[in-house]
Amino acid sequence: MRIYAIGDLHLPGHAQKPMNVFGSQWDRHFELITQNWRERLDDDDVVLIPGDISWAMHLDDALDDLNAIARLPGSKILLRGNHDYWWSSAAKVRAVLPPGMHLIQNDALRLENQVFCGSRGWMLPTPQQALTPEDEKILARECLRLRLSLQAAMRLMDGQTQLNVMTHYPPLLSDGADTPLTEVLREYPVCRVVYGHLHGAGIKGAFQGEREGISYHLTSCDALGFCPKCILA
Repeated sequence: MRIYAIGDLHLPGHAQKPMNVFGSQWDRHFELITQNWRERLDDDDVVLIPGDISWAMHLDDALDDLNAIARLPGSKILLRGNHDYWWSSAAKVRAVLPPGMHLIQNDALRLENQVFCGSRGWMLPTPQQALTPEDEKILARECLRLRLSLQAAMRLMDGQTQLNVMTHYPPLLSDGADTPLTEVLREYPVCRVVYGHLHGAGIKGAFQGEREGISYHLTSCDALGFCPKCILA
């Protein structure tokens, strides 16, 4: 079982929102993702999708997008992003997910010797801009949700397993400085973290590589050239 990741698919969800308003590289982007996906992945593989899956506002309108993803090879594990307004509750989404699709929300999942968990995350304070009091509350809540998911993951762990975390927002920035999210992550035996959210010039703000024994991967689809990234062969 190999693990791949690709986030921020931004499928239309009946919204008819053209992604090429963000640049010509987005022209027919899901066709390119589909081609690259089929060329590289097998049904035994796992694909992590850390949020911003569909522009749909309601779950019914996201079903075509979920089914399109489901038809691609591999098992898929979904995390909610900041634009996934259709994701009303975990129970409702799970009730309509196609076979081979899973989601993470305050819990964890084990597939073979790999355990998966995570939380959406939130904006991080920077030296240039502090968070508003409301954003500080949201970030604290996301740290709690991440901890809940990690605690659920630990109940699935044994001596043969590895721990994988998904966030939507980056859990740290390009300088690699500590954040409230990394403070939570370091308390657990995390092997790798995948995240998305960053696009265009914002990609420069991503931290990628190893920090304190954890490997971090930016996986927003345009940052990957619209090709799923193998994070464990």
